[in-house]
Amino acid sequence: MALDLHAKTKAQAAWEHMTREQKNRQLFLNQKALLDCFLERRAISRAQYEKSLGDLIAKMHVA
Repeated sequence: MALDLHAKTKAQAAWEHMTREQKNRQLFLNQKALLDCFLERRAISRAQYEKSLGDLIAKMHVA
């Protein structure tokens, strides 16, 4: 358990030193990974995935 707490502390420390752009990019990657997971497990259709990914890109201004 202590190892998990240490890992979270390192992640939080890294987050605090990121620029706004880096944080936005990381948030985008996390959200995309979640969409990828949903698609892989067939929780959403390819059409839903593509729409959600397109919306995510537009809202987060990611190219």
